Amino acid sequence: MSQHVVVIGAGIVGAATAWELVADGHQVTIIEPELPGGRQAASYGNGAWISPASIIPMSMPGLWRKVPGYLLDHNGPLVLRWTALPALAPWLLKFLAAGWTVPKVEETARVLASILHDSPERHVVLAKEIGKPDYISRTGLLYAYPDRKAFADDAFAWRLRRENGVRWVELDTEELRRREPDLSSTYRFGAFVAEGAHCTDPGAYVAAIVHAARERDAVLRQARATGFAVVKGRLAAVTTDQGRIDCDRAVICAGIHSKGLAHAAGDRVLLASERGYHGVIASPAAGPRLPIMPSDGRMANTPTPAGLRLSGQVELAHVDAEPDWARVEILVRHALATYPALGPRAGLTIDRWMGHRPSTPDGRPVIGVASASPDIFHAFGHGHVGLASGPVTGRIVADLIAGRDAGINVRPFAISRFA
Repeated sequence: MSQHVVVIGAGIVGAATAWELVADGHQVTIIEPELPGGRQAASYGNGAWISPASIIPMSMPGLWRKVPGYLLDHNGPLVLRWTALPALAPWLLKFLAAGWTVPKVEETARVLASILHDSPERHVVLAKEIGKPDYISRTGLLYAYPDRKAFADDAFAWRLRRENGVRWVELDTEELRRREPDLSSTYRFGAFVAEGAHCTDPGAYVAAIVHAARERDAVLRQARATGFAVVKGRLAAVTTDQGRIDCDRAVICAGIHSKGLAHAAGDRVLLASERGYHGVIASPAAGPRLPIMPSDGRMANTPTPAGLRLSGQVELAHVDAEPDWARVEILVRHALATYPALGPRAGLTIDRWMGHRPSTPDGRPVIGVASASPDIFHAFGHGHVGLASGPVTGRIVADLIAGRDAGINVRPFAISRFA
């Protein structure tokens, strides 16, 4: 039965959800205060990877020992701003607890694998459906290590990947150099995940999905959602700063701004911004042929038509804190060491960006029904896997609204785990 569904947010999750809902024949209104796919969105600036291997949570056993170092080391891949510690304390405690034991991490990896295992195929299908197949490239993804011992040091992560169906090819020094001639000679071992894919322009891709949904009669409203009108447990409308929008169902896909809306829908959630940065080197003189993640930098080096995108860093700070552009310089310095032929820093043109990964402490997104009404659905908190898991989240939400079996166990994503 066709219903009027309001999708709050036009990032990759909101865009994919709107697309699935119009495909199901629903009347869809997308609420987004800014340009879909614009620079304000996490979907715009991510690492562009679509990887079945991205099932390893940030929180791992023994991480608590490193927290003091993160507070002191301004050059590391994960930094904490002292001023944010009081507000972040509840999230941080749950974050450390989520990775406290090996079984907990194994469970999270299994849960993430359930929504990531076929993510490249889902994106290929979606890109074809909207008439933009070139936005998805299936050249594979490469993890580069200094040597086999460094790879062995990551044995736990690779065991989790293997147990969850991820396959890879190990590359010795000669094969690694053949595939990536510009890569520094300090890297002598690689793991190539052939199933992996990447998006050539994430912002344009998201905008194209929204455009395609609008061509199927979805409506885009430039407004900011503020709450819900619920009468006797049933949704009557979504309230916005531009007025009320009457509807039958609503989906919260507002990224880092979902926390307040979830509260308005009767739920408590721990959601923090893992602020991420990227620098895009325009017209690089050298660089990777494939998307590469150097093990010592923990950053995605992705060739795109706009240039070499260097994405990474986790900065825990207030959402409204000013960007620390030194984070981008760390990425650039690492790239200069990774690809020596890039040349001196002074000769590079860098486009800098900072955005907010909406992250839960246990590394799992929030997907499911809200407490205030069975007509309100959550679809946010995807953290590091938002781009990869956008299409499957949209499909799950469409199935829930239609009363269909989603084919995926959605209980591990329920917001009730924060109650």
